[in-house]
Amino acid sequence: MNNSDLLKKILKFRKERNWKKFHTPKNLAISISLEANELLEHYQWLSTRESLDYSKKNKTEISEEMADVFIYLLLMAHDLDIDLLDASVKKIKKNYKKYPISKSKGNSKKYNKL
Repeated sequence: MNNSDLLKKILKFRKERNWKKFHTPKNLAISISLEANELLEHYQWLSTRESLDYSKKNKTEISEEMADVFIYLLLMAHDLDIDLLDASVKKIKKNYKKYPISKSKGNSKKYNKL
């Protein structure tokens, strides 16, 4: 299945339930954030090592939270007529300029602190 087929399934699911009226940009953005926070909740209070072990042992639960974020993101992109692949390519090009290898390699500082 590709992204287009997945989007068709998601849109069909939404249409069958008459949920589009609830899916305003504001509500979808909130839902993306809420689902991302549910993903974060799995890692709350864990050390780095514990989080790696937890991820392996709880892959199904983690993947479900990630899917929730992805689904809402696909819906929002569709509704706002945003091509996520194109937007991502443009963002990566921008990041190449913001994070030149000579300054950022092995460094986790934000671009304005390099």
